Amino acid sequence: MPQHTFTLNGEQVTVDVEDDVRLLWVLRDILGVTGPKYGCGLGVCQACTSHLNGKAVNLCCVPVGRLKATDQVTTIEGLPATVGKPLHPMQEAWLEQDVPQCGYCQPGQIMTAVAKVLQARAAGHQLTDADFDQIRNICRCGTYHRIREAILSAQDKF
Repeated sequence: MPQHTFTLNGEQVTVDVEDDVRLLWVLRDILGVTGPKYGCGLGVCQACTSHLNGKAVNLCCVPVGRLKATDQVTTIEGLPATVGKPLHPMQEAWLEQDVPQCGYCQPGQIMTAVAKVLQARAAGHQLTDADFDQIRNICRCGTYHRIREAILSAQDKF
């Protein structure tokens, strides 16, 4: 069976798994990282959103065979370490704005929000309505207004 090596939340890992196994299943079933959630398996709901080399990706759509040893995967579990705190400022904002209800989509929502803020910052601006319109994570509980407020309150804190 092929071996795949990559960095997960700051630690290099190696797994023995076929090339076509999706990264979501490698993380959840083999490595025990359960923050990214399975929702649709098609990249539509975005419950599995995490970062691959700093960009938001849907792990259910990434075959592990695409990863290189230099690739860095960050899940919600590794997000606080990116700022050296117990919680990332976006996670703190989520709590302050009382965003979570069922919580299932929240890891993907937070990872998308962080990536979107960093993307806007790299482009030299704050988040715009157009940026918010590009956030497509599905929340069955409908806390979109609080999600938006949390993102706005956290965007200058990291």
